[in-house]
Amino acid sequence: MAEVDTIRFLADLHELRKIGEFRTGVHRPTYTPEDMQSREWLMSRMREVGLEPSMDGIGNVLGRHPGPGPHLLVGSHIETQNEAGWLDGALGVVAGLSLARAGLPVDVVAFADEEGHYGSFLGSRSMIGQVDEAEIDAAKHVVTGTPLRQALQQAGLAGIPRARLDSARYKGFFELHIEQGTQLEQAGLRSGVVTGIVGVSIWRITVIGKQDHTGGTTMAERKDAAVAAMRVLSLIDERFPMLVGERTVWTCGRIAIEPNLPHVIPGKAELIFQFRDVDGALLASLAEHLAAIVREVDRRDRCSVTVEQVSHSAPAICAPPMLAALQSAATKHANGQWQPMPSGAIHDAQHVARIMPAAMLFTPSIGGISHHWSEDTKEEDLTLAIRILADAAEDYLKA
Repeated sequence: MAEVDTIRFLADLHELRKIGEFRTGVHRPTYTPEDMQSREWLMSRMREVGLEPSMDGIGNVLGRHPGPGPHLLVGSHIETQNEAGWLDGALGVVAGLSLARAGLPVDVVAFADEEGHYGSFLGSRSMIGQVDEAEIDAAKHVVTGTPLRQALQQAGLAGIPRARLDSARYKGFFELHIEQGTQLEQAGLRSGVVTGIVGVSIWRITVIGKQDHTGGTTMAERKDAAVAAMRVLSLIDERFPMLVGERTVWTCGRIAIEPNLPHVIPGKAELIFQFRDVDGALLASLAEHLAAIVREVDRRDRCSVTVEQVSHSAPAICAPPMLAALQSAATKHANGQWQPMPSGAIHDAQHVARIMPAAMLFTPSIGGISHHWSEDTKEEDLTLAIRILADAAEDYLKA
């Protein structure tokens, strides 16, 4: 069996966390100098383990194994949210380095902008051919509004071709990741074999009422957009629990009221609402029920209420042979201390799964914390995870 150097694995993780270090975490937003420095660091490490590295025009870093196949693709991302954790994404990329160092025929990938500073999974979607030049032309930083083209120019990536993954080269894609939740920790377990990655449906609900004076307008005359928006959320809260699965989640992450002044009846309200599940049929059913709730409030509250889908990513079920290899390795190394589980967060693996078999392995997050500088995982759990992944990868290659 492949022998992984767990000491070097941890050392690489700790060395990478020094780039953009922030308290106990890191600050490496996409295309910042710290992010680009980390990509150069990664390519240097790839050369050390015998891979042939390159960086494409959107920042994806790919280290190719020079020997014969079949090959595996292993990786994740290394940019971070602002003032975020040291393991989110980086763990999966350094795990790939560790497998390559152990002599396994793997290509290691670090996808660009998984964290969505300039778009939705730009790096992995680009590498499977789902990002065109028009999308890149239109993309802007979600906070600053900086055009993506400008960011690429400043990062030294302008004019470099974008790479495509050759699905025929790979037997599959493995991604090791922190859980970013509390399920493993609460169950007293040390590893999670991911059965599938949730699909995500995001919706914009728009309410148009009538802006008016809070004192001079009687209650009978009002068309209060805020009240209608809150009624939509109230009905969702009342009805969704009767419709959903065990791990379905839903969130209203944005509520915008116009003109948002204390003495003015709101004339417009906008909600950004999402739900997630691994069951595609259930997601479709929830979409129908959401539309029915919107129609009900539209009739009831004397305001115009509409709903439109902003985006949808389909669930990705992990490939059964890869799943079996992970389960066997988890039983070998952590018998009684692992469980099968869905991923409630979305990952690059979800997009790679569209062109090749894919699977994921989770390691616990202390306190479930992620996207924050205090994110952490016990080192003994990290080393357990890399041993499980290495054995699973080797077994799957032999199958």
